[in-house]
Amino acid sequence: QVQLVESGGGLVQAGASLRLSCAASGRAFSRSAMGWFRQAPGKERDFVSRINSRGANTYYADSVKGRFIMSRDNAKNTVYLQMNSLKPDDTAIYYCAADTSVFRADIVKVTSLRAYEHWGQGTQVTVSS
Repeated sequence: QVQLVESGGGLVQAGASLRLSCAASGRAFSRSAMGWFRQAPGKERDFVSRINSRGANTYYADSVKGRFIMSRDNAKNTVYLQMNSLKPDDTAIYYCAADTSVFRADIVKVTSLRAYEHWGQGTQVTVSS
């Protein structure tokens, strides 16, 4: 089991930066690939980024590539999402998720919500123009 708690959201102006954190508890964290998703009002939850269990590889949605950086610190049981050059279109609730499948631990191109068994409660990010 993995329990996830996101933090770091807030209200910022376009062009600003934010860093989201996701603190995990449970022994499975270091063996799990992790993902970030986001959901804007009235829209579906969309994939943002993923990092493999060792933190060596990442994969990003085209909409955030070059602006967002995902990382993890397995010693601290935490994953991060550094968000730079924020745009109003980035406004959403951001969710951290864990994929505990040992078969997918090192695979990063996994964007389906169904691959992730555990989810945090989300943190709101609002970007004003």
